[in-house]
Amino acid sequence: MNESTTSNRIRIAVLVEGVSFLLLLFVAMPLKYLADLPLAVKYVGWAHGLLFIILCGLLFQGLITGSIRFSRAVLVFIASLIPFAPFVINHRLK
Repeated sequence: MNESTTSNRIRIAVLVEGVSFLLLLFVAMPLKYLADLPLAVKYVGWAHGLLFIILCGLLFQGLITGSIRFSRAVLVFIASLIPFAPFVINHRLK
């Protein structure tokens, strides 16, 4: 797999994971606490966790193949923990 393919996969994973994080925070959590639907958090949280693990795996793969610098990988990882930050960091990955 070449460098650009890994970088593109990381960028896509950042966006998808960012969307899942926002869905968890702003859709599933209110449904759980305001509409008494705890299954929303269960399923969206599970999907978000899986997407986060995939993102971490892609970051690790990018580090191993040399397609992403360590400092950039750390920045992407930290951004994935902050709402809306994945969308900001995505521009820096281009």
